[in-house]
Amino acid sequence: MIKLFSLTVILTIGLTMAYFDSFHIGEHNSSNNTNLILYRKIPNRIYAEQSDSILKFNEVESVGKQLVNQFLTTEHLLHNGKWIHYAEVCTWLGATRFAQSVRDTVLLLKLQERFDVLMTSESDLLPVKNHVDLNMFGCLPLEFYEITGDRKYFEMGIPYAITQWEIPNDATPEQQEFASDGYSWQTRLWIDDMYMITIIQSQAYRATGDRKYIDRAAQEMAFYLNRLQRPNGLFFHAPDVPFYWARGNGWMAAGMTELLKALPEDNLNRDVILDAYLKMMKSLKEHQGKNGLWNQLVDHPDFWTETSGSAMFTYALITGLQRGWLDEAEYGQVVEKAWNAMTKYINDKGEVREVCVGTNKQNDLEYYRNRPRITGDFHGQAPYLWCATALLEWSKTRR
Repeated sequence: MIKLFSLTVILTIGLTMAYFDSFHIGEHNSSNNTNLILYRKIPNRIYAEQSDSILKFNEVESVGKQLVNQFLTTEHLLHNGKWIHYAEVCTWLGATRFAQSVRDTVLLLKLQERFDVLMTSESDLLPVKNHVDLNMFGCLPLEFYEITGDRKYFEMGIPYAITQWEIPNDATPEQQEFASDGYSWQTRLWIDDMYMITIIQSQAYRATGDRKYIDRAAQEMAFYLNRLQRPNGLFFHAPDVPFYWARGNGWMAAGMTELLKALPEDNLNRDVILDAYLKMMKSLKEHQGKNGLWNQLVDHPDFWTETSGSAMFTYALITGLQRGWLDEAEYGQVVEKAWNAMTKYINDKGEVREVCVGTNKQNDLEYYRNRPRITGDFHGQAPYLWCATALLEWSKTRR
């Protein structure tokens, strides 16, 4: 954890750390033919060395920094033209975690300064606490609280987690029923909910150590999995729309990943969630395209490559390898192929191409085929940053 105290001190420390980090050299024990340091970091490339293969991940740190700097130049994306949009929050969180991973305190300070304006002149952009896509905003101030220890971030962030389970006076009968069963009143059984709910509740657990946050998120996830996961491990866009839309499935993959990262081993729902995660990863491996990525509809090889969903899948896979949930012999090359393909979809401005626009459900195959594709949208920028950070974190665990 990097503490942001004073500008002078932090710049000095950050630059020193960055200098020494750029000279990590791998070693090999020739006496017993065992690799001691499995990752060797060379400019713009990470090597994962194994006894029988070498996995090469191109331009991890430079891609991450390019995307963070691109984010810092963009205007806010607003939900209904009023409040900070969840896709910007996802990108902001990804940028902040990447900057921590590479110990770049200059980037961290810029990200913090962008956020602090929301506490003063841009406070009208703070999301209200009445929708699953808005409450997830709280994960971001809680991240800054974890970095700085400054209570102002905690006091801003924690109410977003609390109110997700505090039923309002105007709740509908359906919302009241979900709440009476112990679920969030914001439950909709939409697949993207499982990132939005898990990210704020897991952050609240990290910030407080209170098991209620992570335990209820796990209970919510188990409920969604029971209702929505198909026998092949994937998820229809909606119960009445039998298509495996990539980004919708990506939210589920990323949501399970975020939850499992924080979920204690003794949680009663952990095995259920891990089994569901493993089932999904197996299916994704089987549907990976020859180009290394996944299509707009995951199981339709004639559809076009969609980058935001592909990056979310890749993030889930990398984290599974880093955490030991997945076997590297089986999934290592899947991840290598995916990341190296992903980097080809970034333009010289640091914008990710071939991102599907926001997509509501529709029971029409051609509707999904013909969805517009955009460049530089936060839905694509965010998971690319998650992947870069996950690769760097994986490299640290294998040194």
